[in-house]
Order: sequence, then structure tokens, then C-alpha cells
Amino acid sequence: MKCQVPVLILGFLSNVLGIYVTNLNENCIRCLCHVAGCDLSHTCSDGYCGPFYISRVYWVDAGKPTLPDDNPDRKEAYEDCARDYYCSIKIIENYMARFGKDCNGDGVTNCYDYMMINHHGGRACSSPLFLSQLGLRRLKLFQQCRFN
Repeated sequence: MKCQVPVLILGFLSNVLGIYVTNLNENCIRCLCHVAGCDLSHTCSDGYCGPFYISRVYWVDAGKPTLPDDNPDRKEAYEDCARDYYCSIKIIENYMARFGKDCNGDGVTNCYDYMMINHHGGRACSSPLFLSQLGLRRLKLFQQCRFN
């Protein structure tokens, strides 16, 4: 079961933004979206916005990316960017550029690590996912996406 999301050439986006994150490619973004629910019509609820269910704190930690010509200090800038698929990818890229690391200790920083970072946060990603029901659910969704 593949998540249907808009096609994006991450290399192009990364070059435009000046950000390059190893192993954060289109397939990885698709899987991160799948794990989050990837509801392209999701507005904001319970403090989370958009298809990746991004929180305001996550957006701030990512450097407050915005839609073109927007002001990060505008009250709705976070919501507008997080609800937009392409702008939310900028948030993910920035966050991973800041917090990306080898969370599971296998010597490689890859999409599995990025999924763990999204689940645990940038500073605590080494905790196993099987310690919570939500973590187990996200792991199952990630494996579904990666192997389909």
C-alpha cells in the first residue's frame, strides 16, 4: 500500500534551498508522510498541522520555514507552511539537517533514523520504537512503506 503524494524532485528543492541531507530522498519523504498519516487535506488539530502532522515546536526547531514571500513572524505562517505539502517538506529537510544522526547505531544515517527522529524528536531518537503502542504502529507503517 503506497502513499499517494505529489511527485517532488528533492535534489532540485535541496539545491534551491541550499540544504542537502544524506539519504533524505523522495522515497524517504513518501514514507515519512505515510507514517504520519499523509492526509493531504489535514488542516490543524491538537497542535499538529498538515500531512506530516508537524507541531509548532518542530517548525521553530527547523528554523521557521515559510511559503514564498511569507514572514515567519506572521501568526499563521507555521500553519500555512505545515499544511502545504512542499513547504512541509522544507520543514522536514531543515529539521533533519539540524538533528539528523544515526539513531539506531548501525553506522548509517538513513530514512529509518529520520523516522525515529520524527517519532522521538531530534534529541532523543535512540530510544527503541517498540516501547510504546504508537511507536510500534509507526514502525509497522514504515516497514509497510519501505517494502512495498
